[in-house]
Amino acid sequence: MNSIRLALASLLLAGTGMLLHLRNPEIIPSRERLVSFPKQLREWKGTDLEIPKDVSEVLGSGDFLFRNYSDVASQPPVNLFIAYFPSQRFGDTIHSPKNCLPGAGWSPLVSSHITLFSSGERPFEVNRYLVAKGRSRALVLYWYWAHGRAVASEYWAKYYLVADSIRLNRSDGSLIRVVTQLNDQESAAVAQRRMISLLNNVIPVLESYIPR
Repeated sequence: MNSIRLALASLLLAGTGMLLHLRNPEIIPSRERLVSFPKQLREWKGTDLEIPKDVSEVLGSGDFLFRNYSDVASQPPVNLFIAYFPSQRFGDTIHSPKNCLPGAGWSPLVSSHITLFSSGERPFEVNRYLVAKGRSRALVLYWYWAHGRAVASEYWAKYYLVADSIRLNRSDGSLIRVVTQLNDQESAAVAQRRMISLLNNVIPVLESYIPR
């Protein structure tokens, strides 16, 4: 049923995109490139990673950030991945981590939602996955972000994509995902606090890179 809904949403988006393209040129807002995203966020220092070629081919055309952030404490780093697409009318669309993680060998153990609170933003829900690969465990948080709106559900993200294409003549949007591995005997709650500590520094600077 979920795959049918997604296919219908994709067909609706494609049809809407074609109609809008014939009517008006799409608005592509100006923004900073993700390569200039701050590497130093208070106590967090970032190191860029190369996106694997097979992943890059799946992502298609867009602007991407793939970076590990570490703080001064000896903890596993928090990986930040941002995928921004200036246009999603034809071909290039956001891929859900829910589908990508099993392909990378990670199996979901627990899935839920949590609410994030950030200065200057209304509280919003994000997806939370505890995953495992062999004896390794990791915690994943992700959401879709477009035009100042955060959405956890990929189906609602598709709905808003179509609605904003009609209302604003814009189809740009992004996925934001953070991942951290858990130390031996470390609880998911402790790992989550580490991730939120980084996100409290990431979210306030997103607007320059993902236009409202």
